[in-house]
Amino acid sequence: MTRSVVAESQSLILVEVPKPNLTHEEIRYAVKKLQREPNEVEWAMLEAQWSEHCSYKSSKPLLKQLPSKGPRVLVGPGFDAGVIDVGDGWVVTLHIESHNHPSAIDPYGGAATGVGGVVRDILSLGTRPIALLDPLRFGSIESPHTRWLFDNVVRGIADYGNCIGVPIVGGEVEFDPSFERNCLVDVACVGLGRKGKLVLGEARHPGDLIYLIGGRTGRDGIRGASFASKTLTDRSDTERSAVQVPDPFTKKLIIEAILEAVEANLIQGMKDLGGGGLTCGLSEIAAKAGTGIEIDLDKIQTREPDMQPEEIMISESQERMVLLIREKDERKLVSILEKWEVGYAKIGQVTKDGLLTIRLGNEIVAKAPAMFVAEAPLAPRLAKRPPYLDALAEVSEPALPEDFGQSLIDLLTNPNIASKEWIYRQYDHEVGIRTIVKPGQADSALLRLPNKRSLAFTTCGNSKQCYVDPYWGTAGVVSEAFCNLAAAGAEPVAVVDHLQFGDPGNPEVYWTFKEAIRAISNYLKALGVPCVGGKVSFYNEDSVSRRAIKPSPVIAAIGLAESKTPKVLQALSREGDDLIIVGNTSDEMGGSEYYEHIHKLTGGRVPRVNLKKEKTLLRALLRTLRRGGVESLHYISKGGLAVAVAEMSVQGRKGTTIDIDKVPNMTSRTDNLLFSESRSRFVLETKPNNTTRIVNSFKRLGIPAAKVGTVTDNGIQFFSKGQAIITIPLAEASRAWSGTIPRAMEATL
Repeated sequence: MTRSVVAESQSLILVEVPKPNLTHEEIRYAVKKLQREPNEVEWAMLEAQWSEHCSYKSSKPLLKQLPSKGPRVLVGPGFDAGVIDVGDGWVVTLHIESHNHPSAIDPYGGAATGVGGVVRDILSLGTRPIALLDPLRFGSIESPHTRWLFDNVVRGIADYGNCIGVPIVGGEVEFDPSFERNCLVDVACVGLGRKGKLVLGEARHPGDLIYLIGGRTGRDGIRGASFASKTLTDRSDTERSAVQVPDPFTKKLIIEAILEAVEANLIQGMKDLGGGGLTCGLSEIAAKAGTGIEIDLDKIQTREPDMQPEEIMISESQERMVLLIREKDERKLVSILEKWEVGYAKIGQVTKDGLLTIRLGNEIVAKAPAMFVAEAPLAPRLAKRPPYLDALAEVSEPALPEDFGQSLIDLLTNPNIASKEWIYRQYDHEVGIRTIVKPGQADSALLRLPNKRSLAFTTCGNSKQCYVDPYWGTAGVVSEAFCNLAAAGAEPVAVVDHLQFGDPGNPEVYWTFKEAIRAISNYLKALGVPCVGGKVSFYNEDSVSRRAIKPSPVIAAIGLAESKTPKVLQALSREGDDLIIVGNTSDEMGGSEYYEHIHKLTGGRVPRVNLKKEKTLLRALLRTLRRGGVESLHYISKGGLAVAVAEMSVQGRKGTTIDIDKVPNMTSRTDNLLFSESRSRFVLETKPNNTTRIVNSFKRLGIPAAKVGTVTDNGIQFFSKGQAIITIPLAEASRAWSGTIPRAMEATL
């Protein structure tokens, strides 16, 4: 497209917009800063780096609210992954990524490359990826389109993770009509390394050589960052070139080659080439160090011989990384790369001038300050509270169901609650021999660390509650993540967040985004836990349905468990044991699966978290677990107490008898006692001789707790006022819980 900018009364006047993803203000800013018109290559580079996907220009000011420092934090936000000191010279790295738009049009490739991207993020710190989790969001499972997406996304994640030998140890899935056209495909990864071997994405040493290693550069993924930074349309399927092509076998070789080079102290700096490709990778590592970089595009190995300079600079071809090395180490690095059969090219060097200089042989095709390219101008956004929230808050309570037992069965068949074994049986969750707890056995994954501690790893989200109340819904998501860690006997040490919303230019969408950040910030500050990184994904809406997704913040959290803490699973253990509930049940049904699935009702009061008591509760639970005597444990979340008990029963093949009149509560409704999703509650199984001690240990701290039932051999029973209100054979509950997703997916085949 022809472009020109002219001066008039000392003002820069735009004649024609060169790129749809650069605003008039951004174009004026670029021309003013460079004091000239950028050329074709430079415009392409700026479009990629200044996209929402790469620059965070709408979210960066708000993200600063999140606490990011702590005694264990070695590297916080701003790098490819956060780094946490776990003791004895070992570190754990943590990051979360998404591939939403690519997965919406190519679910297999989009999901697979999402895994590849987050694995490279972990690797770029010089640490070995050791586990993955996959939080996913889809439309109604009754939709053929959703089932097609679901099937291919899961296969893409499974095939990639299994091929590179990194276990997928858990995750979570939500189904909701708002995700029909915009599925959300997130992947969280943790890595393990030595504190003294960390590598940062900084070009700190002028004179260092720049090596581009891995796969060849092609046209796949071109303008992928821009594609991810705009709304899906009915023509989005034609943009498949924006989706990268996965190559897990090359990735496995890259992992081993890089880790060997890290062990030999050869790498001075390293950067994953993800969104924006070389443009983002090179500008960011130079900008962080205040240095410059000069490269020659003629040195880069390409798949197509006629690739233009702008295509090479913004290609997002997968399995590529940039390494910075000393000249004296060049031969050693090449030897390692050739040993592992990893492709490589020496493409340039670090300079002192602070400029990003791109050559094509002897011709300079782009030249600009690295800081200018890397730091997009911020995009101020307006925020307005959505009017629909008032209507949702005033929704009337539904009538009591005629059959509570049928309501429980219906909830167990709800795909948001039903067993996810169909998903995780496709994953290799034990490769690497670190997995202690298999998917579905506990509220968190648990991994062995070399220092005799264990690492708990979990992800959580709840779009229904975040839609009804963005603040308390998000606070509840963080609370659930921390409760999941505590249920694994682990003390929370760090989180990363993934904030997924519609168009930030819509003031109502942006208001919900601000509320989500405020909730995460307040919770983390109250608990004293840092956020060491994360991801923001906007424009999750489409022009076909003219609707955005429900606000979907996701939290990935890690915790440390001491070696002497017993491993406690969800499955009931022994007939005759007592069942204890910890926490208070309230009339907080807003966004609950009971309201949404049973009554088709959206709205109500969303569960709230007592930030003053949350830390006391989690510490009390950890002390109880460390002392022993807890035989099984489950956090009460979707579906409430009744679903939590049923899941424990089905997994342990034991019956239960529960007296709901003994449940600590602030409600007079039977259905709320059964199905409320009030936060910070647990069901514990213990031997009768430990019951009084455990209950009193919580009560002394002002935390409600009570014995509410026993483990039996005669099905699932709930009583109220001496009368049975639910009686379900164990086999019936098991069929309902385990069969929903397999039956739905059989219809796809």
